[in-house]
Amino acid sequence: MEKIAIVTDSNSGITQEEGRRLGVSVLPMPFYINDVMYLEGITLTQEEFYEKLKNDEAISTSQPSPAEVCGLWDNLLKEYDEVVHIPMSSGLSASCETAMALARDYDGRVQVVDNQRISVTQRQSVLDALVLLEAGRTAAEIKEKLEEEKMESSIYITLETLKYLKKGGRITPAAAAIGTVLNLKPVLQIQGEKLDAYAKVRGKKQAKKVMLKAIREDWEGRFGKYVEAGEMCLQMAYTGNKEEAEEFKEEVQAVFPGADIHMDPLSLSVACHIGHGALAVACSKKVTIK
Repeated sequence: MEKIAIVTDSNSGITQEEGRRLGVSVLPMPFYINDVMYLEGITLTQEEFYEKLKNDEAISTSQPSPAEVCGLWDNLLKEYDEVVHIPMSSGLSASCETAMALARDYDGRVQVVDNQRISVTQRQSVLDALVLLEAGRTAAEIKEKLEEEKMESSIYITLETLKYLKKGGRITPAAAAIGTVLNLKPVLQIQGEKLDAYAKVRGKKQAKKVMLKAIREDWEGRFGKYVEAGEMCLQMAYTGNKEEAEEFKEEVQAVFPGADIHMDPLSLSVACHIGHGALAVACSKKVTIK
């Protein structure tokens, strides 16, 4: 049987330590803060990031350099026959497209998965890849299965502030000003590749209600058959506000009694664009071997 290495990036929420435990290589996402490069989880902690964000320091996201990506693959291919690379969604970053272009020089030994996931749903794809690997699937078969089920996930996010959407040009300064005065909280969604608006409500309490209703409707409707088969996972994420997230987790648990809920800090690449204090609830289908 061929030896296959699994690679992802830190947008999955998988830390370097967890990656070692799982046997997965995790590419750290680079950030530029005041023109200095930092690597998520290596030279930049979550706490340091939010401190710099709070101080309005100039922060921009980037992607791992081709040299870093190829260097990791080259090292792995000394020991493994093939590599399955699971980057963040191509709709949210160019890093997936870059990896696909680089993989063309590897004669099929590197399979890049474009399965439109981010954060906790991307993490589930990595766990799915490990299940498929254990079941003896080839790298190409793992890629095919993950891409086949790429749309079987859903994320809803609410924000504490409109400041960063304004900064990134996603809403106008006028809309941000009105929203702030009226205490409007947007609920955003990721259904596949893009981050889109879902609803606009007054106050965070109402936003949480909207998210809970939306995820419950997905769970019982769109994903009902997978829930029946025990193939759905429930997940949560947050940006720097762990205590608030733990309280919200209790609310989510009340709506889904008995469900196992995995919660992680939201990846810094997303946090950079939405700011501190966001809450997210998500669900994704997990791969099962029949």
